[in-house]
Amino acid sequence: MTNKINLQNLTKSEEDYLKAIFQLLNDNENEKVGNNLLADYMSVSPASSNNMIKKLTSKKYVSSKKYGKLELTEEGRLVAVRLIRKHRLWETFLYNYLNFTWDEVHEVAEQLEHIKSHKLIDELERFMDFPAKDPHGEFIPNAQGDYVEVPKVMLSSVKEGDTCKLVAVNDGSVDFLRYVSNIGLMLSSEIEVLEIREFDNSLRIGFENKEETITKKFADNVFVKLISK
Repeated sequence: MTNKINLQNLTKSEEDYLKAIFQLLNDNENEKVGNNLLADYMSVSPASSNNMIKKLTSKKYVSSKKYGKLELTEEGRLVAVRLIRKHRLWETFLYNYLNFTWDEVHEVAEQLEHIKSHKLIDELERFMDFPAKDPHGEFIPNAQGDYVEVPKVMLSSVKEGDTCKLVAVNDGSVDFLRYVSNIGLMLSSEIEVLEIREFDNSLRIGFENKEETITKKFADNVFVKLISK
């Protein structure tokens, strides 16, 4: 899907920034993505982020609009989607074929997503019979660059007494994924919200014949689908 783009002129760091901008733009809470938000997301100084934006703008992967709002050009978007596609395919391969757990695949996939070979990725996808989702429940973009963003419902937005099914988790933190695994949650787990505590918005949930109390931060990073009663 990126044969028309000269990927050889992009460094690993530049690719990481393009993916970060894409992910921030696709976050419904981020109507405006500027330098400071990007710097926070990348855990760098605003000056470092601004220098990278200038580089990517000069290469025509990023455009800066009115009031400093960042947008990706079509080429920048294709690079970002290509990285996400490779990342999720590698996560799926590691999880399904190499006995990696879902809290282990993210860091390794972060390294493997920068491999340039289109053929390797296409054959990897073919070998796995074109998987639709990665181990964390996210859709895998296809070779044409189509990116499907399914609206997500955070567990923290579910009402007391409702039952839901876990469909995806935020894969950005190994510690978070490990904690999800340790308490026994997995994709397709049915969760009942037993109590929402007014003081700190923590939740008491029931699943697999057990109960757990989780923080709002935890619930903000777990995505569910409500089950009709």
